[in-house]
Amino acid sequence: MALNEVVITRAIIERFSEKFLEYTDVDTAIVGAGPAGLVAAYFLAKAGKKVALFERKLSIGGGMWGGGMMFNEIVVQEEGKAILDIFGIGTREYEPGYYTADAVESVTTICSHATKAGAKVFNCMSVEDVIIREGRVTGLVITWSPVEMAGLHVDPLSIAAKQVIDSTGHATEVLHVIERKADVVINTPTGKIMGERSMWADKAERLTIENTKEICPGVYVAGMSANAAFGGPRMGPVFGGMLLSGKKVADLIVAAG
Repeated sequence: MALNEVVITRAIIERFSEKFLEYTDVDTAIVGAGPAGLVAAYFLAKAGKKVALFERKLSIGGGMWGGGMMFNEIVVQEEGKAILDIFGIGTREYEPGYYTADAVESVTTICSHATKAGAKVFNCMSVEDVIIREGRVTGLVITWSPVEMAGLHVDPLSIAAKQVIDSTGHATEVLHVIERKADVVINTPTGKIMGERSMWADKAERLTIENTKEICPGVYVAGMSANAAFGGPRMGPVFGGMLLSGKKVADLIVAAG
């Protein structure tokens, strides 16, 4: 069969448009496709939630993708290994309590499970604003990342969501929009984004999980966003806390109904 370029073009436009239109109104919109966001997407979709995951980059995986300083191996502790085991990701014990895993296998495998469970990933999309009704975040305002990078004056589009997860990592992008533009109180000790502190892996791993919670009506924080919001330290290329945070935020949302 001879291939026709126009048919190929139409297939891409029609199929993407169908998918995008279906996911303009979702149960949970996750911003940031790093390890916490991907794990959350999997468990939420598996629980029957309609999940859209928006990633500003072309690639997924966040900091996990490159391991430590582009050495594409990651480290997890016992508890984090249990999450990797759920996805069938291979690990090797380095010394008691420390396990390594291939960063590329980890990211691609978790993403595959999340999409097969029903979550949809929309890459190259950035969140530039939120929708607020009666003091609650009820959706996102999105644009193409290349449009944002080029500084073009192009109006964005909107997504409705019952819950939003900020898993954008160090940048806490959704929370910064809320803090800057919205009359909504952020539930931190200062009422503001407190910012991340210097590296302390042990403390950061624990606080990443503790700080995973609903931070203002309709918005949850997970992964490094949780630590940055509450003033916790960074942890570097150990990823157990990120994985466990993604599972915890999904459990919180499912429990909330």
